[in-house]
Amino acid sequence: MSQVPQRNRAEWQQLDSQHHLHPFTDFKDLAKKGSRIITRAEGAYIWDVDGNKILDGMAGLWCVNVGYGRKELADAAYQQLMELPYYNNFFQTSHPPAIELSRQLTELAPGFDQVFFTGSGSEANDTVIRMIWRYWQLKDQPNRRVIISRKNGYHGSTLGGASLGGFEAVHKQMGATVPDITHINQPYWYGEGQDISPEEFGLARANELREAIERIGPDKVAAFIGEPIQGAGGVIIPPSTYWPEIQKICDEYGILLVTDEVICGFGRTGKWFGAEYYGIKPDLMPVAKGITSGYVPLGGVMVSHKVSEVLMGEAGEFYHGFTYSGHPVACSVAMANLKILKEEKLVERIAEDVGPYLQQKLAGLKDHPLVGEVRGLGFFGAIELVKDKASHTRFDSAQGVGTQCRDHCFSNGIVMRAVGDTMIIAPPFILTHAQIDELVEKAWKCLDLTQASVKG
Repeated sequence: MSQVPQRNRAEWQQLDSQHHLHPFTDFKDLAKKGSRIITRAEGAYIWDVDGNKILDGMAGLWCVNVGYGRKELADAAYQQLMELPYYNNFFQTSHPPAIELSRQLTELAPGFDQVFFTGSGSEANDTVIRMIWRYWQLKDQPNRRVIISRKNGYHGSTLGGASLGGFEAVHKQMGATVPDITHINQPYWYGEGQDISPEEFGLARANELREAIERIGPDKVAAFIGEPIQGAGGVIIPPSTYWPEIQKICDEYGILLVTDEVICGFGRTGKWFGAEYYGIKPDLMPVAKGITSGYVPLGGVMVSHKVSEVLMGEAGEFYHGFTYSGHPVACSVAMANLKILKEEKLVERIAEDVGPYLQQKLAGLKDHPLVGEVRGLGFFGAIELVKDKASHTRFDSAQGVGTQCRDHCFSNGIVMRAVGDTMIIAPPFILTHAQIDELVEKAWKCLDLTQASVKG
C-alpha cells in the first residue's frame, strides 16, 4: 500500500512550496508559479496529477533508459530488501551484490579491472579527484595536482563536482572552488567555431589542452576530464578530430584521461560507453544514471589496471568512501538493469535501428524558421533556437525563448529540456518508431507555439 496520500494539484503545490526546496531552482519564482506534479509513469510516458499524458523526451534526467514500470527491476529490489537490505563495504567487509556487479561492469569495459561504488555521479566525480591525487602521491609525484576540465562541462553538484564543472554562474555563486582545477574551452563548433571547418575546430580546441599543460607545467598537471558528449551543457557533440587528439596529448604528457560517462555510459551513443564510441582509452570512468536506469541511486568509478595496480600495489589506507558505497539493493537493481539492456539488445537497437531513425526524423526540424541547427548522435538530440537562421543570430537571453519553448512542451504532451535557447532530448531507449514520430511532431508544434509567443 502506498504511503502517499491522495491530494489534488493545488494541495500538492501548496505543500511543495511550504516544505520542499528543489534542485537548480529559483525558489521565489517557483513559489509563484507552483510546481508540476508528476504522479505516475509507464513505458516512455509520465502522467501529471491532472491526468495529462506526457512523452518523456529526457528519460527522467538522462537516466530511465529501459523505460518506466519495469517489474524486473522492482522485483530485484524487493528480493534484495528481504534478503540483505543494507550492509556497508567498510572495515574489510563486502557482500555478493557489490562483488558480482563489479565483475559484470569490468566485463563490459575491457581494460578496467576495479570499481569504486558511490551513491551518485556527483560523488563519483568527487572520488575521481581524490583518486587522481592519491595516484600521483603513490607515484612519488605529489606536485601533480592540477586537473584540467572544460568550460560548460558538467560533472555534478557537490563541491568537487561543481568545481570540475565549467558553469560560470555556479562558480560565481559558490564564491570559491576546489583548488588546482582549471578549465579550457569546449568543442562547441556551432556556437563558437563556424569560421573554420569542424575538423579544424576540433583540433584547435583539443590543442588548448596542450597549451594549458605547457603553461601550467607538465610536472604539475595530473589529469584531463571531459564528457564524451557534453550533456547538461547543451548536447555538445565534438568534431571527429577532437577526442583522438585529446588522447594523443594525454599520452604524450603522461597525464590521466578521465571520461565522465554519467550520461553517455550504458548505451546512449549506441556503444556501452562514450569512450568506446570515440575509440579512446581512459584511465578512469565515473558512471551513474543509466547503471540502474534511475530506479535507485547508484554511481561509481571504473578504474583501469594502470591506476588500480598503483592504488593496490602500495600500502596505506585510501581515506575515502560513503555509507551507501555498493548498496546491495542498488547493486541488485543495476544487475537486473544490465540484464534487460543485454537481453533486449537495447544498445544495439540504438546503433542500428531507433538511433538512426531518431536522427533522421530530428533532422527535419532544421526546416523550422526558429531552428538554426539540429545535431544528434545515438539517442541524444539538440535543437538550436535562433532569431535569424541565415546569420545564426541568437535571441536576447533575457527573452528566455528556450524556457518558453520548454513550457509549451510540457503543456502539449512532451518533455524537452532547455539549456539557454538550446532544446535537448535524451529519450528512453525503448521508444518505437511511432513514438519517435510523435516526439518530433509534438516538437514541431511547440516550436510553432514558441515562434508565435516570441512574435507576440
